[in-house]
Amino acid sequence: MTETLTTPPPARPAVPPSPVLGGAGLFTVLLGAALPLVDFFVVNVALPAIATGLSAGEAVLELVVAGYGVAYAVLLVLGGRLGDLFGRRRLFLVGMAAFGLTSLACGLAPGAWWLVAARVAQGASAAAMLPQVLATVQATTSGPRRAKAMSLYGATAGLAMVAGQILGGVLVTADVAGTGWRSVFLINVPVVLAGLPLAARAVPETRSARPEPVDVPGTLLLAAALIALLLPLTEGRAAGWPLWTWLSLAAFPCAAAAFWAVERGADRRGRTPLVPPSLFALVSLRRGLLLVLPFSIGFSGFMFVIAVALQQGAGLTPVAAGLTLAPLAVTFFLASLAGPRLVVRYGTRVVPAGAVVQAVGVTLLILAAWRYWPHLGFAALLPGAAVAGAGQGLQLPVVFRVVLSEVPAAKAGVGGGVMVTTQQSALALGVATLGTLFLTLTPGAGMRDALLITLLVQLAGVVLTGLLSLRLPRTVG
Repeated sequence: MTETLTTPPPARPAVPPSPVLGGAGLFTVLLGAALPLVDFFVVNVALPAIATGLSAGEAVLELVVAGYGVAYAVLLVLGGRLGDLFGRRRLFLVGMAAFGLTSLACGLAPGAWWLVAARVAQGASAAAMLPQVLATVQATTSGPRRAKAMSLYGATAGLAMVAGQILGGVLVTADVAGTGWRSVFLINVPVVLAGLPLAARAVPETRSARPEPVDVPGTLLLAAALIALLLPLTEGRAAGWPLWTWLSLAAFPCAAAAFWAVERGADRRGRTPLVPPSLFALVSLRRGLLLVLPFSIGFSGFMFVIAVALQQGAGLTPVAAGLTLAPLAVTFFLASLAGPRLVVRYGTRVVPAGAVVQAVGVTLLILAAWRYWPHLGFAALLPGAAVAGAGQGLQLPVVFRVVLSEVPAAKAGVGGGVMVTTQQSALALGVATLGTLFLTLTPGAGMRDALLITLLVQLAGVVLTGLLSLRLPRTVG
């Protein structure tokens, strides 16, 4: 009897397990998401102290704000693409380290123009770090875990914007070790030193399976379009609206049209452009971005205007002005945490409901400003701030989920970059448009009436957001 020998089939190569974002990793990337947003708003209450300390004029102070915001907005999509190409954890680490170094440069600035240059570099480093947060969440979570992570991201984004203003007031007033306004930047350094080793250990590395080279023409045209729009709007009023501001605004639609034509051409040729037009075929992304615009414009415009009105008009200290927003922060956070459960039960109808709640809150703020001016303080603004914060918390995290719900994991970096670019551009537009409206009206109408008119414009934006949200897909993944 002969023994038959059988050759076992060749073993299949082991498929590496999909990377999973644990609790420590999620905390670390959310910390990275908070830093750039805090720094966008922390300067609002520090500008008077910066003006005194560096003998800076109004136009230069506007550049301290605009330099950061424009560099940040212009480079966000590129940051997402580089993360897809070279690894998202790697870009996150590079961006966080650079953010710490540029924060140190801001805090040690010997003069106003040094501070402007350091703020531009700080905005660029933030643009390398932030897109990796959403891309990592998209690539390493799914189902309920992704829903929870996106809810926490939305809560973090909203809280960071409010906390930045509160923290700025506290730090400037505390004058830690005689650093004055410099502490609003120096505080980032120990946070970064703690975050870097956490990120190296806890954040998994992910990248696109088929990374594409950087779209240089698209990058340059997008940068030109955003600079042509944002720079004159943020700098124009302080500079007296010289000819270059009008020429720049006139160039914006031309640059935007050229960018879109180049991107469509690259898409048709089978290449991957910086912003693939095919992404906008996703109904959820397209309609979600339309909500991000008015929401973010109203949010940042309100934060800037209320900081100026409470300090220069109502005579509050930076700390008192910041603390009036504490109820907004608390209710925003609580509503954000309730969002996932509400979405499971009611779908995206939570968003228009949140807009109604926010509209009630803004109306209460208008009534408080009309009745109590100039004696505005914590108690007078408490009802309106608390109700408005709850309404915002019901909207923002859900909208973020909607925008990215259908974006494939391979394009997570690009999708996240598009969303945060839209958000950041809208934040800069809010300060430029509502801030300019308020500051232009104040000399003639008085600060109370200027504040009331600006809040009424914001209320119209909230109503627009609510109407647009009725067209969202009813369910979200």
